Amino acid sequence: MRYTAMTPARLRRLMNWWPPMLFSGIRVEHVDDEWREARVRLKLRRWNRNYVGTAFGGSLFAMTDPFFMILMMNRVGRDYIVWDRAGEIRFVTPGRTDVTAHITLSDAQVAAFRAAADAGDKHLEWFSVDVVGTDGTVVATVRKQLYIRRKERLTRR
Repeated sequence: MRYTAMTPARLRRLMNWWPPMLFSGIRVEHVDDEWREARVRLKLRRWNRNYVGTAFGGSLFAMTDPFFMILMMNRVGRDYIVWDRAGEIRFVTPGRTDVTAHITLSDAQVAAFRAAADAGDKHLEWFSVDVVGTDGTVVATVRKQLYIRRKERLTRR
């Protein structure tokens, strides 16, 4: 039911070499074989710190940015259009260490998202993930709003 011929392992390798991730110190550590989860780490370096020496907010957001959409696209399949619609980040505490984000989509979330699209036009839904420091402290909470719509079938006359 995959959306593309891309495998999770190949996506992980490509994302780790993609310049916006690579040069920000972002590393995709794991993408589940069933597209249920992804684990991403931001290694705190001199070049991804802000003026006061903590993790740059743009890097915190970037480390989570594409994953809800990519995971959902591959979970719901080719009969649906899935897009990022909006995103927001709430900073909780300064990031003074490496941080990780564990992005997950449960079977129940995917089923509800697909059912909402099957019931009508478009559907919008928010998903969230905590960005956590090495000591377990929540550094930021990122929310992404996904858009889904069932693709229209071409009918033959």
